[in-house]
Amino acid sequence: MTARVLVVDDLLPNLKLLEARLSAEYFEVLTATNGADALKICANGDCDIVLLDVMMPGMDGLEVCRRLKRDKATAHIPVVMVTALNQPSDRMRGLNAGADDFLSKPIDETALLARVHSLSRLRLILDELRSRALRSAKLGIGDPFTGAMAGNGTGGRIMLVEDSPSSAELIEYALRKHHYIERDRGKALDLGAPCNYDLFIVSLDLADYDGLRFCTRLRSREGTRQIPVLAIANPEDRRQILRSLDLGVNDYVLRPVDRNELAARVRTQIRRKRYADCLRDNVETTIEMAAADPLTGLKNRRCLETHLGALLNRPCGGPLSAMILDLDGFKAINDRHGHAAGDRVLKCFAARAKEIIRETDLLCRLGGDEFVIVMPGTGLRGGLEIAERIRAAIASDGFAVETNGHPIAVTVSGGLAESAGDSSAALLRRADRALYRSKQAGRNRVSVDHARD
Repeated sequence: MTARVLVVDDLLPNLKLLEARLSAEYFEVLTATNGADALKICANGDCDIVLLDVMMPGMDGLEVCRRLKRDKATAHIPVVMVTALNQPSDRMRGLNAGADDFLSKPIDETALLARVHSLSRLRLILDELRSRALRSAKLGIGDPFTGAMAGNGTGGRIMLVEDSPSSAELIEYALRKHHYIERDRGKALDLGAPCNYDLFIVSLDLADYDGLRFCTRLRSREGTRQIPVLAIANPEDRRQILRSLDLGVNDYVLRPVDRNELAARVRTQIRRKRYADCLRDNVETTIEMAAADPLTGLKNRRCLETHLGALLNRPCGGPLSAMILDLDGFKAINDRHGHAAGDRVLKCFAARAKEIIRETDLLCRLGGDEFVIVMPGTGLRGGLEIAERIRAAIASDGFAVETNGHPIAVTVSGGLAESAGDSSAALLRRADRALYRSKQAGRNRVSVDHARD
């Protein structure tokens, strides 16, 4: 997996060294010698990861990082601080500025490549989610990044997998003020249990269980695949740390654990997860809206065609009936009361019909004042009973759609047909033929089509 890496350093030898190391691994490398140029490159969307030197004249790396993370157009770009400063207080300043990780000078080539590969995978996922969210924004579905930028990474639900009592107590003490910590090793290892955590903190040196294997199980399971993992490791276990990053661990903290650094890294991981979750929710909303009628909230014609086709293609699927309903004299309602009142009648009809049909039935708006109900597992007799209940419920009470106005009397006509090996188009055509007979016979009734096309 490759990526476009922006290296920012005011010293040319440092730039050339990192450029050579990354280019040898087939990364595309861009360079900048100051913060202003780095911000422009990021704003233009020209890079996937930033390796940012802390000590630069003018605008230092910390300020560059803060500006990147405050801007919703660049907040998703992973930033790795490159610094000769290696005190806990220095790391804290960088983490509080929004940095995703640190590399200490002189840079270890193996650690550099492991971190860049890990962040490349993360960026690939976020890019796809952002691309879909941006497309939904162009369709008028709000700003997908407003909610994603909200929050400070607190209030998380964390599962701690650590068998050292002293270490577990220190971690809980550092985090419990701002997060809910659960430490149930049996539950954590039961990957079949429901999972609603924001973060897993996993010790890589568990006494009687392979911490790396636990992390790989988290990544292979659908319910936990998107939950970040923060590893706790010993400094001498460098090979295990690099292996964990390669297997999908998001970040790590070295023992002895610095409480402030741990808290900052936890906030970063939870904030990033919520950012991704918000984008995923936006994508799901877009998908739902693409299949929904905007006025009534019912499924639309596109969804009907897909759903009905799938039901008809099931082997040994049992009986299936489809019914088309049409409001009688709807044009007169629009002409007399206005289109706003007509829209409210359609919404009221949809709500009343939904109360009558079963959970397994699908109610769709076909268009205008026509609706379709697909009833799997139902023959003509059962379908006719449902149709008559809907017809009677609509005719019995008018729809009060105007303030201080009289209810509008509405009736509905229906046409019902049962599948007998038809295509979806043929089945709906037969139901429509029965609807036409209801209209011709005086309306406010349901007719059945027994013939096949």
